[in-house]
Amino acid sequence: MFRRVASCMAFAVCLGWCCCAAPAQEVVHALTGTVSSIDDKAKTITVFVDGGDLSVFKDMTNTKTSLSVDKKLLSDATTADDFKKQGAYVLVFYFSDGHARTAVALRSLGPGPFTAAAGTVTDFKGRRSISIIDKTGATQTFDLSSNTVAEGGYGAVNGAKFQAEKGDHVRVVGAAQNGEPIALFVTQTM
Repeated sequence: MFRRVASCMAFAVCLGWCCCAAPAQEVVHALTGTVSSIDDKAKTITVFVDGGDLSVFKDMTNTKTSLSVDKKLLSDATTADDFKKQGAYVLVFYFSDGHARTAVALRSLGPGPFTAAAGTVTDFKGRRSISIIDKTGATQTFDLSSNTVAEGGYGAVNGAKFQAEKGDHVRVVGAAQNGEPIALFVTQTM
């Protein structure tokens, strides 16, 4: 009987130790905005975030931080420490500890012109397109591509993995590609 109790206690201690030693993963989110300033000395990037806020992001200095993100999203992005394009319109990939935001990487969206539309989803064709009706009653349809990034409740995902239903409220940032509106970024809104 004593052996069984001792074995159970040893197992419980080992299990507790393993759980405590497991590092937490930081969920990576995305947003769009214009890089306002880059401070190499302070290791910060200030972004004029779409929607009107000015937000300061710390550079991710610990490369061993465990991230919960599809690595393909970051494949054509530049690490926050290496990004030097002040004034660029970007996707910022970041995580937050509740108080401060840490930039993981930034992806320049190019020269534009860009469109932004907020509204209610009227049609969602999975990996192909999303249609929304805005507050003026106009319907806009955006194609989804392999470069589309989406932000849902659980972090940033490839646009092909984004799920939307009729009636959802979203904001879409797009650009024209071969004359067709392409969604670069989609985020759910309230």
